[in-house]
Amino acid sequence: MANRKFIVGNWKMNGLHDQLSDIGDIAAIASEHKDIDVAICPPTTLIAPAAEKVPDFMIGAQDCHSAANGAHTGCLSADMIRETGALLSILGHSERRADQHETDADVKAKAEAVHAAGLGAIICVGETEAERDDGKAVEVVCGQLEGSFPEEPSADWLTIAYEPVWAIGTGRVPETSDVEEMHAAIRNKLGKLMGDGADAVRILYGGSMNGGNAAALLAVPNVDGGLVGGASLTAEKFGPIIEAAAAS
Repeated sequence: MANRKFIVGNWKMNGLHDQLSDIGDIAAIASEHKDIDVAICPPTTLIAPAAEKVPDFMIGAQDCHSAANGAHTGCLSADMIRETGALLSILGHSERRADQHETDADVKAKAEAVHAAGLGAIICVGETEAERDDGKAVEVVCGQLEGSFPEEPSADWLTIAYEPVWAIGTGRVPETSDVEEMHAAIRNKLGKLMGDGADAVRILYGGSMNGGNAAALLAVPNVDGGLVGGASLTAEKFGPIIEAAAAS
């Protein structure tokens, strides 16, 4: 049985209060498709107002700290994020792994903190262009997955996102055969890491998905949805991806 499709928009460091209307428009489109799940992860400043504006729509965060509190200037705990109205958090995005030097151990600790707070977690894994060119893509991605994998995993709260780092924001997309190979490898690794229940964990594709290629990507085996960046910022661009997921 195929998993329920999950489409998540990652707004990254984009969006001011004026863009709340875009979240409302996206939520309206999502409400027409009850057979799939849709979420937007805006910047932290917009989580609370977005959750208030569209209370029946899934709003998420883009990161959290692993500690419950303490001397961590500029950081937010999972409980703080939950209090804003968020229902999930993206963790270990390649931009944070690169720019903030997050390790697999950091991501694992964050995932466990998110779970303890009653939130969902989307753990990101992915290889660089150099790693793919060296023939190490599957090895690197499965290694990241194992190192980042939390205790007490369950499809009820855990989602994996595969993001080929070299395809994020570049418009470049791997061949569908490459996507199929990687998602199959992730599914196989999940089976080894958690056994029963691995097939129910959703695996999202996260590399330059847009309205033009969403249908083809979502038709690939083990692609259970998408983690979408720039194409999620407006209903005009994100709507066709939602429609493609509903039709898949």
